[in-house]
Amino acid sequence: MAQLFKVHPDNPQLRLLKQAISLLSQGGVLAVPTDSSYALVCHLDDKTAVDHMRRIRQVDDKHHLTLLCKDLSELSKYAKVDNRQYRLMKSNTLGAYTFIPEATKEVSRRVSHPQRKSIGLRVPNHVVLQLLLDLQDAPLLATTLIPPGEVQPLNDPEVIRDRFEHQL
Repeated sequence: MAQLFKVHPDNPQLRLLKQAISLLSQGGVLAVPTDSSYALVCHLDDKTAVDHMRRIRQVDDKHHLTLLCKDLSELSKYAKVDNRQYRLMKSNTLGAYTFIPEATKEVSRRVSHPQRKSIGLRVPNHVVLQLLLDLQDAPLLATTLIPPGEVQPLNDPEVIRDRFEHQL
């Protein structure tokens, strides 16, 4: 059964976010708010959680996944970008933009695009997600929470819980 954390949007409760981090470390997949909608997230290095996240969304390994990073300092570890690309990213972060640069070897082949060897990168500006990333002290792998067969992402936590109660 999915656990719903009611986190204050401006002053998130640390104890609840620490519980969420614990769930992630146990292989959990979470639905979290972002700047634009909700996303599914899991640990980057947890193949079982990554596969579970793909099953929830019903997407294959060709579907781009995104690394949610707390800031651009993590960028060079996961993506190959030149100075022009870096300046473009810097001018458009924090926020709702996802960039898709070439992935470094640090990014597992199971999460980068199999043919283009790329990865989505995003530095969110959402208070709760930023704090979660700070506590996690590592990027999270994410995909927008769009239910299978639909085109719009979900944005209501109660609806998300009702629809995905046994998967999150």
